[in-house]
Amino acid sequence: MSENECLIHAPVEAVFAILTDGWTYAGWVVGASRVRDVEAGFPQPGHSIHHSVGVWPLVIDDSTSSEQYEPNRFLQLNVRAWPTGEGQVEFVATEQDGGCHLTMRETAVKGPVTLIPAAVLDPILRARNNETLRRLKLLAEKQVR
Repeated sequence: MSENECLIHAPVEAVFAILTDGWTYAGWVVGASRVRDVEAGFPQPGHSIHHSVGVWPLVIDDSTSSEQYEPNRFLQLNVRAWPTGEGQVEFVATEQDGGCHLTMRETAVKGPVTLIPAAVLDPILRARNNETLRRLKLLAEKQVR
């Protein structure tokens, strides 16, 4: 399992406003190229973001579904990018120094990506998720300026 953390100088509520607005997904998730639709009810469990992954002309349409959600504290997603596979991503937020300490965990759960040894996959996920959190941080901190 890959784990990343960051301190965002914005309230937890501002960070979760971005995490739970499916239309912002392609703006902060590395690899997501566009959002095609967000189901009414997202981020409640069972509701999805329909997005595309990749760079044209190699674009794959897929989805990310909410599995668990506790407002302003926890969000667990099932992220799909077939034919590579699926992952489970968790965001855990706590208030720290007037901002948001955010932990992001990701693990491969289905498909060919699960055949890659953790010693190889985790550093790749860690690097990608570091950039994902950097983008999220920029968006959240810009909103509170």
